Amino acid sequence: MTATIGADLRRTVRGQVLLPGDEAFETARLPWNRAVDQRVRAVVEIEDAADAAAVVRYAKLAGLGVAAQPSGHGASPHLDGTILVRTRRLRGTDVQAGERVARVEAGVRWEELLVAAGKHGLTGLPGSSPVVSVTGYTLGGGVSWFGRRYGLAANDVRALEVIDADGVTLRVTAEADPDLFWALRGGGGDFALVTALELDLHPAPLLYGGRMLWPVDRAAEVMDAFREVTAAAPEELAVWFTMLGFPPLPEVPEPLRGLTAVAVDTAFLGVEEEGRALLRRLEAVPGVIGDTRAALPPEAVGDICAEPTEPLPALSRGELLTGLDDAVAGDLIAAVGDVAPLVSVQVRHLGGALSRPAESGGACGHIAEPYLLGMVGPIPTPESARAVAARLTEIGRAMTPHTTGRKPFTFLDEEEQAASAFPAEVLARLRDIKRRRDPAGVFRSNHPVLG
Repeated sequence: MTATIGADLRRTVRGQVLLPGDEAFETARLPWNRAVDQRVRAVVEIEDAADAAAVVRYAKLAGLGVAAQPSGHGASPHLDGTILVRTRRLRGTDVQAGERVARVEAGVRWEELLVAAGKHGLTGLPGSSPVVSVTGYTLGGGVSWFGRRYGLAANDVRALEVIDADGVTLRVTAEADPDLFWALRGGGGDFALVTALELDLHPAPLLYGGRMLWPVDRAAEVMDAFREVTAAAPEELAVWFTMLGFPPLPEVPEPLRGLTAVAVDTAFLGVEEEGRALLRRLEAVPGVIGDTRAALPPEAVGDICAEPTEPLPALSRGELLTGLDDAVAGDLIAAVGDVAPLVSVQVRHLGGALSRPAESGGACGHIAEPYLLGMVGPIPTPESARAVAARLTEIGRAMTPHTTGRKPFTFLDEEEQAASAFPAEVLARLRDIKRRRDPAGVFRSNHPVLG
C-alpha cells in the first residue's frame, strides 16, 4: 500500500514525495516540537497550488487525510493515515503599500513579511517568534505584539486562496464564500488547504521595545510594577512578564547561563521618549541586570523575546486569566517558585482591541480575558518529560481559581481539543461547516473541530 501511495503521488505532483524507509523521511515528518511523534503515510513538499490540489484530489480518492504544515510549528500526534503537506516552498510575498495589503504564500515566515512590509513603514500583526509561518499563525487567530492596538491577526485577512475538499482551487472572501471565510479566520486548518493569504497591513513607522531583566528574587516587585504599567497602558503598548530559567548550556551567553531571572518584554508603537515614560515604573525596580530596550525597525520585533529558532522537544500549557489582582499575582509567584524544570512562565497583557468583538470578525472572535498565561519546559529525556508535565499540571491547578478554562487556539497543546478555544455557539457553527464542506474528513487540523 505504501509503495502504491508513493508511486501514485510521484506521478501526480512535481514536488518531492517521501515515504517511510526513504532516507529523508524521518526528518521530513518531524514537527518543530520534537516531543510530538507525527506518524504519517507520506510527506509531500509541494511546489505550488497545483501540487496542493493534486494531493487533495488523490487523498480523497484514496481515503486518506491531508495535514498541512509549513515548517511544523503546529503539531499533532493524531496524523495516522495522513499525507503531510509541507508548504515551505511557497514563499511569494507581494506588498501593495498604497493599499496597505500584502499577499503571502503559505510558506512565508513572519520575519520575511515584516522585512518586506517594513520597507514601506508598515507591519502585520506578528507574535513573539520570527520563524513561525504567517498562514498557520493567522488561521489560528494570531495573538500579536500589536494586538492591543489592532486586534487578532485573523481578522485582518481579506481573502484566502485555498484548495477545497474536492481538490478545487477557490478564492475565498466574505462575499464569495462567507461561511468558509469566517471559519478559516481563527478556526484552524480543518476546512481547506490554504495556499496564500491577503491581509491588511498597519502603519509602524516607529517602534520602541526590548527586554528588562532582574534576578528572580525581584519577581514580586517586578510583578507589582508590571501590574501598574498594564493598568494604565495605552493600546499601543504591549507588556509581557516572564519568569525564566536559562539552561546551563554552552549556547546560552555566560552571564545568563544557569540563571533564574524575571523579565519584562515590551513593544510600543511610538517614539522612544513616550515609550520610556510609560515604562518608568519598571525602571524604579532596583537590581536590573539587563536592558535591551531601544528604537527598533518593525522587522526586529521577533528578537525581543529571543525565542529559540531551531526545533526542540518541549511541553507547554496556556491559560487565560480572569485578572491579575493581589491574589492572582501572589498565587502565581508562589506556584512558579524557582521556575525549574520549566524555562518560561509568561503573563501577556491582552485587552484593548483584542477584547472587542471585531466587526465582521472570524471564528476567533475576541479575547475577553485581560491576561494570558503561557508555560514551557524542555524535555530532552523521558525523566524530564515527566517532571515538566507534573510541574505544568501543578501550576495549572494552583491557578485554576483564576482561569476561565478557555484558551487561544494557537496556545492549545497537542493533546487538547478545539472545544477549549471556542464558545459553544462558535464551535457548533464550525462543526456544521466542517460536516458540510468536508464530509469525508479529508483535512486534518492539529486540533480538529469534530475531535
